[in-house]
Amino acid sequence: MRRKPVERLIAEGGQGEGGRLRRSLSMWQLTMISIGATLGTGIFVVLGEAVPKAGPAVVISFVIAGLTALFSALSYAELAGTIPVSGSSYSYAYATMGELIAWICGWCLILEYGVSVAAVAVGWGQYLNELLSGTIGLTIPGWMANPPGQGGYLNIPALLVVLLAMGFLLGGAKESARANTIMVVVKIASLILFCAVAFTGIRAGNYKPFMPLGLGGVSAAGASLFFSYIGFDAASTAGEEAKNPKRDMPRAIMLSLLIVTVLYCLVALVAVGAMPWKNFGNADAALAQIMKDVTGQSFWSVLLAAGAVIAIASVVLTVMYGQTRILFSMSRDGLVPKLFAKVSPRSGTPVANTVIVSLFCGVLAAVVPLGALADATSIGTLFAFSLVNAAVIVLRRTRPDMPRSFKVAFSPITPAIGFALCLWMMGSFETITWEYFGGWMIVGVVLYFAYGMRRSQLAQEESRAARLEK
Repeated sequence: MRRKPVERLIAEGGQGEGGRLRRSLSMWQLTMISIGATLGTGIFVVLGEAVPKAGPAVVISFVIAGLTALFSALSYAELAGTIPVSGSSYSYAYATMGELIAWICGWCLILEYGVSVAAVAVGWGQYLNELLSGTIGLTIPGWMANPPGQGGYLNIPALLVVLLAMGFLLGGAKESARANTIMVVVKIASLILFCAVAFTGIRAGNYKPFMPLGLGGVSAAGASLFFSYIGFDAASTAGEEAKNPKRDMPRAIMLSLLIVTVLYCLVALVAVGAMPWKNFGNADAALAQIMKDVTGQSFWSVLLAAGAVIAIASVVLTVMYGQTRILFSMSRDGLVPKLFAKVSPRSGTPVANTVIVSLFCGVLAAVVPLGALADATSIGTLFAFSLVNAAVIVLRRTRPDMPRSFKVAFSPITPAIGFALCLWMMGSFETITWEYFGGWMIVGVVLYFAYGMRRSQLAQEESRAARLEK
């Protein structure tokens, strides 16, 4: 239950083994990181899995998932401005609820960031196939484009995009942010283009019945689509590389969520109007298929597939960035090996950390199917978000005088609603997802008691103090 004081967390900011992280990111670059981490797989890939659950009412599912994310985003904005460090919700929990809860939160974040990279990379391969077949008539053979159990041996495209992202990240945070900004602009333009073209194919009859599977279907689709909002908190992992974190991080989090939610709802509304909802389950790259059906030409679908390839690549890049920074913070606290906090003096990046995370995510992407990954990631994220909402309430009680650059309105009611919504969304997942999550949690708790509890920085200090007293 030992806690790390907020002032100490901030004072240690940027310091790693052998070097420091560099403050080089502006507010717009932070916003682009959050949009880059969020906008992509949910609308390009997971939409095709969610529509058969909710029908045309998938638009409401997006709104429900977005509202759940909004309440948590408000809590993230307050804490990111108050405790501007790389650890995101892991560090917030360490300052408010103690080391064990912080470890559990960090373990959930490893699931959220690390495993979602793999899930996103799988979706990237689907659109790469669409792009290649539409441009040069080449289709990637199933044995090298699908994981075991789905007609293949190894998903090579998924592994490839993870390794490409690793190359960008090793170049430095500023260089990665520039590349991500270009990719974000391309992906937003691609979705606006989709809406403009697919709008001409809307048929009023496709919206009837609007809610064919009832509220239960809408809720189930909302839980799956929450995966689409994973990433808005990515800006909070850049607290030690932002130029003005107290001012810019809350703004970046809220602005990115607003832009993403508007785009999601607009694209979903147009998509279900242009294609009968029952057809979505048969389309791997649903949006590209809609473009082809509406225009009767492959050119537009190929153009969208090219945008999706770039869009999903930026998700891989920014989510991997977040994962490395969380492990950096956990390593600095002694809860994972010190290797993860070793910073290169030349690039200002944690090189070994980046390589290890990339190889882990790449192998996972190559051998595990998308569906199981997406749901397991969502439940871990919701758990971490619930802890962030709780952290706001605790910090308001324990440190009411602390200066805050952003404050959640109507606290503690607002974060309490965010906490309850996260638990409600978690309850919508199937038993198998809870079994995956439970297994992950058991492994995490065992690792903490076997390694982190005794090796943590605070534990070492307590041990030294006890020896001095003797």
